[in-house]
Amino acid sequence: MFFSSKSAPKKVLNAWAFYDWANSVYPLVIGTAVFPIYYGTLFVDSDYIEIFGFNYKSTALIQHVTTIVFLFLAFLVPLMSGIADFLGNKKSFMKLFVYLGSFSCMGLYFFDLENIYLGLFFYFLALFSFWASLVFYNSYLPDIANPSEQDNVSALGFSYGYVGSVILLLLNLFMINFPASFGFEDSNQGSVEAMKVSFLTVGFWWIFFSQYTFYHLPSLKNNVSEKELLKKSILFSGFKKLISVWRLIKNEKSIKKFLIALFTYYTAVQTIILIATYFGDQEIIWGEGEKLFGLILSMLIIQLIAIAGSAGGAFLSNRIGNIKTLIIFNIIWFLICIGAYFIKYSFEFYIVAGLVGLVMGGIQSLSRSTYSKLIPETEDKCSYFSFYQMCMIISIVFGTFMSGIIDQLTGSLRSSIFVFAGLFILGAFLLRGVKMK
Repeated sequence: MFFSSKSAPKKVLNAWAFYDWANSVYPLVIGTAVFPIYYGTLFVDSDYIEIFGFNYKSTALIQHVTTIVFLFLAFLVPLMSGIADFLGNKKSFMKLFVYLGSFSCMGLYFFDLENIYLGLFFYFLALFSFWASLVFYNSYLPDIANPSEQDNVSALGFSYGYVGSVILLLLNLFMINFPASFGFEDSNQGSVEAMKVSFLTVGFWWIFFSQYTFYHLPSLKNNVSEKELLKKSILFSGFKKLISVWRLIKNEKSIKKFLIALFTYYTAVQTIILIATYFGDQEIIWGEGEKLFGLILSMLIIQLIAIAGSAGGAFLSNRIGNIKTLIIFNIIWFLICIGAYFIKYSFEFYIVAGLVGLVMGGIQSLSRSTYSKLIPETEDKCSYFSFYQMCMIISIVFGTFMSGIIDQLTGSLRSSIFVFAGLFILGAFLLRGVKMK
């Protein structure tokens, strides 16, 4: 641990949490709000496109591209985190993916049907880089905060992320709804152009605000001579570390049970977050001229309420414990899924969005800090957190692949909801066997 049994100075904790402010604009603006709406505008004539030699439904296509991204992550992330532990340069890896992801977000400006392969390539790189950077970011938490503070520091990070992403989304919302005020045509085409510019703002925001985090986060390099580097294969060193961590996890019953439960309910959580706007675009009945504003407003509602949800999760866990709080969140998610299956109109969608925000912040923040408390004292925290990230990554592979198949076969995203509801109930049941230290 960088700071022994004590937490790092407050400025380091704040700088770590502030990275959520920098990167959370990607999952909100591009992952859930603006990009899915822009993507929908490309398919006004038909929901299907001939690509990769297959007649794909547009939403099934983007879900399966997402699946491929996470398959790559499943292989490369644990490898890279093992290398980072060996060299002690996790901050360098984090920087690499911040810059690659930011410039890929800017590249989405060129995403259209004429450049569909280039656009999907930039979508692939941006999504890959965002998640890869989180591996190294999350692994800092047990290095800089002692167990008693990790819930609150983790919640602070999510709160920063929700606030920062909302600020940029509001700017983009005004730009899209009042394009003439920002120099675009006062027309639907002007709004579409404003959406493309919003991808540029995400890239600039991500790069600019991450500099504060990079300035304050500690960077400890391991003293590895050139001889050692020649004798030891960094590649195999990464795999060896992962194998050793896996053996330890197999013997740590609480960690193993928690990761199984996490995989189960995160399959539903992360897939729902990724497809929510696509669901609203295709499955909800909107009033005339309401859809564009309504979809972005719904994602804004989720983010604002998630701030309270993140803080509320930390508060409740301090009263009744992490595991009981996570079980409660899973049960609430189950009830939301059951209700969401039957909604048809925009006002119902707004209500569900508010409820999702309430439990989304809490379950994400608390899952991260719970795992941080469960792992033992070790110098290889980055490898431990790669397993945590691996559970989330592989869960998204299963979730998006399954949802995409159901969407392609049935022509509707709605059919996946009952599957997600079942996963939340199973997740709550599996959490019952986890014992905190």
